[in-house]
Amino acid sequence: MSAISRVAPRIGGVGFDLRMAVLGTIFVSGLFLDGWAHTHGRVDQSFFTPWHAVLYSGFALNFLVLAGTVGLNRSRGYAWREAIPSGYALSLLGLGLWLIGGPGDLLWHTLFGIEENVDALYSPTHLLLASGLVLAVTGPFRAAWVRKNVSVSLAEQLPLALSLAACLATLTFFIQYTHPLVNFWGIRPDSVNDTMQAFGASSLLLISGVWMGVLLLAIRRWRLGPGVITLTLGANAVAMAFLGWSIYPLPLVVALVVASALVDGLYQGLKPGPYRARALRLFSFLAPVILVGAYFLVGGLARAIYWSVHLTSGILLLTGVVGLFLSLLVAPPFSAADD
Repeated sequence: MSAISRVAPRIGGVGFDLRMAVLGTIFVSGLFLDGWAHTHGRVDQSFFTPWHAVLYSGFALNFLVLAGTVGLNRSRGYAWREAIPSGYALSLLGLGLWLIGGPGDLLWHTLFGIEENVDALYSPTHLLLASGLVLAVTGPFRAAWVRKNVSVSLAEQLPLALSLAACLATLTFFIQYTHPLVNFWGIRPDSVNDTMQAFGASSLLLISGVWMGVLLLAIRRWRLGPGVITLTLGANAVAMAFLGWSIYPLPLVVALVVASALVDGLYQGLKPGPYRARALRLFSFLAPVILVGAYFLVGGLARAIYWSVHLTSGILLLTGVVGLFLSLLVAPPFSAADD
């Protein structure tokens, strides 16, 4: 249709992004509620549980709002491609995967039973739903990515921060056994044998890579406002701690939230970015060291560190190396051909 036939502006923008970011947070919260029920023995062999009801209600809210927005934009004279708010085409695809994955998950459970432990994370239908969830909740992030100007303030960057936090939460949910607030690597008595030490060391390196990968993706595109990193990493710590079998590890959660704020302050001081490579390298090395270091420090005070000083200090160093190597993808070193 021509522009003359359009009777109202297209729905979209920062206000719409904030609504979708809040709905995405509700969606991911349903995932964590269902995960908490699984890790605390609150599920049976039925697909129809209160936890699934909350999770799928979150999906329904996101689908109805986004699909309804597309319908309203169409009614205002916009073509199908224009009717989808910028950045949300993949979100619509992700929600569409839930229309397939939901019934598919019911069929899978009917045929093969309810998954338990790590099996529950990696059944094919759950991986399909996980992919759809990541696509769905990162709409505000993609919308901000294609926007020309984004103010350096938490108020305007709140939608992308919530979207980034929801994405990180989903990723860490599906590798939850690697997270230090789910399996207390180095600060639990049974983590001293060779197998547990090797698995724990690998897990801390992996989770550090996920933390830094998500942060560096955002740093590559924006100058992040104060509070964005604290919100992204701090919310992850608060959420992940609910998935462990033991009581809620409040001292460790506080430690990681405070460490997230310290990383935020380090970022604001160094101002790292693609064109400030030295600052980026230093930030990328120090950030995971601060996070894992705070975990070990408070974990040692609250419980005990059962790993040797050799292993503990070595892991701290290597988490920094992981961040440093990832920074090379954001700001590659110049080669002779670049001169």
